[in-house]
Amino acid sequence: MKIRHIDHIGIAVKSIEEGGKSLTDILGLKLQKIETVAEQKVKTGFFPITDSELELLESTQPDGPIAKFIEAKGEGVQHIAFRVENIDDALRELKEKGIRLIDQEPRKGAGGARIAFIHPKDTHGVLVELCEK
Repeated sequence: MKIRHIDHIGIAVKSIEEGGKSLTDILGLKLQKIETVAEQKVKTGFFPITDSELELLESTQPDGPIAKFIEAKGEGVQHIAFRVENIDDALRELKEKGIRLIDQEPRKGAGGARIAFIHPKDTHGVLVELCEK
């Protein structure tokens, strides 16, 4: 698997507007875009930092995965995403190694990316996203 770089860090928030204020007011970051990914019941807000981004994640439904995350753990870092050269090859390699995957096949993510998640039980409790853009 060829990892190119850290693509983004996903941060679960109750409100992109409120969560984004701290990134703007404290760190001087600028919101680039907001996008809703209906299939994942989430609205995303991206704050670019050179080749990476901070991605704020706001649930659009009370039963969405981000709402459940916030209910269980509170607002904060939810996942780290690595950009891979070829997500199909990466998933194939992980399956061959016996790594537990949440997504057996890539799915559509924000910004037109193809994404898949590795189960956090195999990554010391860290939810890892692979993405290909």
